[in-house]
Amino acid sequence: MQRNKTRHSAGVVRHAGFTLIEVLLVVVIIGILIGVAAPKLSGRVKQAQVQGTRQSIRNVSLALDTFEVDIGHYPSSIQNLLTSSGENNWNGPYLKDGRTPQDAWGVDLQYALEGDAYKLRSAGPDGQMGSGDDITN
Repeated sequence: MQRNKTRHSAGVVRHAGFTLIEVLLVVVIIGILIGVAAPKLSGRVKQAQVQGTRQSIRNVSLALDTFEVDIGHYPSSIQNLLTSSGENNWNGPYLKDGRTPQDAWGVDLQYALEGDAYKLRSAGPDGQMGSGDDITN
């Protein structure tokens, strides 16, 4: 590959290309653009994780309600959605992927029976239950 050459009046041959200052200027501009865009995108990531966790809770709630229709009561443990515990009319597994459901941060959803109802919870972005950013059904 041949580089473009230019001849100046003094007879000096120079190769065409970018100077160090031009390259540094482009790097600085790209850095500024990333600095402006990154905070806006990071807020979107957290928002998407919260929405994904809410959707996971809705999906597990649907599985729990289907279990209750088939068996007549809610399971004592979320594991009963995955494997039969000897219940009649068990038509599972009620969760397709065969794993304990997790939130967007990789933590298992917490399931608790409360009388004839249930509660599904995620600790949310900070990973601490009861801190105000918990996600529940």
